[in-house]
Amino acid sequence: MLSFGTAGCNSGCRFCQNFDIAKARSIDKLSVGASPEKIAQIAASRGIDSVAFTYNDPIVFAEYAIDTAQACRALGIHPIAVTAGYMSAEARPDFYAAMDAANIDLKGFTEDFYWKVTGTHLADVLATIDYAVNEARTPEGEHVWVELTTLLIPGLNDDDAQLHAECTWIGEHLGPDVPLHFSAFHPSYRIMDVPPTPHETLTRARAIALAEGLHYVYAGNVHDREGDTTYCPNPQCHAKLIERDWYRIIADRLSASSGGNGHCPQCGTAIAGRW
Repeated sequence: MLSFGTAGCNSGCRFCQNFDIAKARSIDKLSVGASPEKIAQIAASRGIDSVAFTYNDPIVFAEYAIDTAQACRALGIHPIAVTAGYMSAEARPDFYAAMDAANIDLKGFTEDFYWKVTGTHLADVLATIDYAVNEARTPEGEHVWVELTTLLIPGLNDDDAQLHAECTWIGEHLGPDVPLHFSAFHPSYRIMDVPPTPHETLTRARAIALAEGLHYVYAGNVHDREGDTTYCPNPQCHAKLIERDWYRIIADRLSASSGGNGHCPQCGTAIAGRW
């Protein structure tokens, strides 16, 4: 995957991991020329099959992201948005129609957290997520593939009540097949007085999500073979399908070459995803 970003952001997250980019003025950072066609050509020349718009939120360079997505798609390369989902209803259709997939941050599950810690509003993000999962379509008419990420910050958004409420909302509005990643926080930017997320918090959050009926729940930013692995959602099977350790894939039993082809090779259950 080829990843790139620009400068600036429309969120004010006090824990921003990329604050040197997201809080910069464009004149400070944009010193390399990269047309949409050039980005697509570089990816194609290196055999890269996907390009991610990330580091800062692509909604702040939406026109550039859409043009780049179209240039990538023309060469058979998949465009992917990594975003906080804080955008207006008017912006959503054009933006998500250009993408094949998106990872959207669901940063917490109270308005108090969103406003005080990110400077944005929970309701707007939930509306975007709902739209991206249930309405957005690629030019080929397929659903845009969406995954969610929640960075768990000790004492701010990691309590059981928020986690249960978040997972209940996901199950009721999006269905159980949207993957959910719980990631570990590390002190950064304006939140330096909060300790890193304990591994036990990620394990607890994942257990809550699974108990709420979500099928694909992961622990991120830590070494956790169990929390990183994709399991068959069939309760009578629960076979290990894709085993991972952080960003390293240990085994993949869903690919066509291994006989899976998007189905559990042990019980035949269809596995949500793009295979």
